[in-house]
Amino acid sequence: MKNTTPRSTLLNGAGLAVAAALLLTACGGGDGGGGDDGGTDDGALAGANLTAGSKEFTESVILGQITSVALEDAGATIEDQTGISGSATVREALETDEIDFYWDYTGTGWVNILGHTTEDVPEDLYQAVADEDAENGIAWLEPAPFENTYRIAVKQDFADENGLVTQSDAAEFITANPGQARVCAASEFINRDDGLPGLEEAYGFEFSETVELDLNLIYTQVGDTCEFGEVFSTDARVASNDMVILEDDEDFFVQYQGAMTLRQDTLDEFPAIAEIMAPISEKLTNETMMELNGKVDTDGEDPRDVAEDWLQDQGLIG
Repeated sequence: MKNTTPRSTLLNGAGLAVAAALLLTACGGGDGGGGDDGGTDDGALAGANLTAGSKEFTESVILGQITSVALEDAGATIEDQTGISGSATVREALETDEIDFYWDYTGTGWVNILGHTTEDVPEDLYQAVADEDAENGIAWLEPAPFENTYRIAVKQDFADENGLVTQSDAAEFITANPGQARVCAASEFINRDDGLPGLEEAYGFEFSETVELDLNLIYTQVGDTCEFGEVFSTDARVASNDMVILEDDEDFFVQYQGAMTLRQDTLDEFPAIAEIMAPISEKLTNETMMELNGKVDTDGEDPRDVAEDWLQDQGLIG
């Protein structure tokens, strides 16, 4: 991972006015990006040097690019460090000033960061995570309405042939048919308490074999290398690969609502970040995320292009 560019403080007084004017000139205009849906004001982050992070999977990268484009539209200079492998690694990068922000999920915050179990989940999970993580100096901005949780999926024809609708159906089938009980999963899911070990314990079964694969390979290997596969609920590749998600009828998986995270000192220094991101987060529904993910994973578009096009289409940047 590269070292980040040293952070500079906001200019004040006349310096801010000069910097904002120069920025507007360089951008070719000063009408302030966006329409009535919450477009950002050019110059609100003039002088801010920030480093963007994300996890390695498509959705996280897209969210990192959406945030980067929006903050750049407000005058910030962004260094791109998106695509960091592993939740623990990207979180450490945030805590140690290697990055300034990334998007995480409430379930990850509750279990993996704060060390709770999947059995003591509060009713307002976001608020509980935000309040407790504030003690670590980390701020969670208001969450988006989408939820991207772990799920187990199978091919549609396999589900139809074997009457698999719920995870309980799968547990019963796996116990009776160990020869058809292989699961493809990524290393993080295999080792997380809110992933494979906890799932097997909650439903009282064990897969006969766990095949560790890169997450991006799982979708094409279900039905071939494995009968079952770890997927994300907002991933467009579930539908494009003719797969069906098994219902988590025992409610094992914790809610994974997406939210931007950053150090509190960064937010204190640049409070405009929360104002800029609020109208953007509000528009990130399950359907929107699945569509954006599909543009990258299925259509082969570049994540930054997808982010910029969506922000412009929504009137959120100029």
